Amino acid sequence: MPARLTLESARMGAWRTLPVAISVFAYGMVYGLLTREAGLTMLESVLSSGLIFAGSAQFVALDMWTHPLPVAALILTVCVVNLRHVLMSASLTPWMQGLPPRATLPLLFLLVDESWAMTYGAAQRGKADLGFLLGSGLLLWVTWMSATITGRLLGSAIPDPQAFGLDFAFTAVFLSLLAGLWRGKGDIPPWLVATATALIVNHFVPGKWYIVAGGLAGSLTGLRGGNADR
Repeated sequence: MPARLTLESARMGAWRTLPVAISVFAYGMVYGLLTREAGLTMLESVLSSGLIFAGSAQFVALDMWTHPLPVAALILTVCVVNLRHVLMSASLTPWMQGLPPRATLPLLFLLVDESWAMTYGAAQRGKADLGFLLGSGLLLWVTWMSATITGRLLGSAIPDPQAFGLDFAFTAVFLSLLAGLWRGKGDIPPWLVATATALIVNHFVPGKWYIVAGGLAGSLTGLRGGNADR
């Protein structure tokens, strides 16, 4: 199918992502708070969110932020955590065919878990084109940047994010996204396989490889199920 990127879908993407963005702002503030505790400057905090724009990878990096900095281990771990983005971008291939790199590369930069889930669901239902990803991703980027700065500035005023439930916002967002992707009973096997694989790998393999393993196992299960239906 020919790739399309319309302003109407971009507006739709931003509007429908607004409720998710509120929760993203909550755990983005937690990230801003933690950058202060980790000893990052305001500039370093802002650049990390603006240039990396990958919440889970940024939290993992902060957890490893010690002196001297383990650069090689840090880079490897962040790459492993973000390998799931390869799977997510591949799932959007049918809607990206024909777009030039000058359009696809900025779109892929805006591809995070939330914008992917919202875009994939809308595109699959035939209700939007890739403009949805543009609107959704831009809103989330602005939200993430604003939350990082706000959390950084309020670091001394909110010493314990758990007291306000901000630590649960990350989990709440992904639970709501999972519900939005539900298409029926056929989703149960890949979701169960992905969950079981991630738990097993997390138990036996150190590091963040369980994220990649769970994603691959769930994707392959879903692919086999789809082929069997045909």
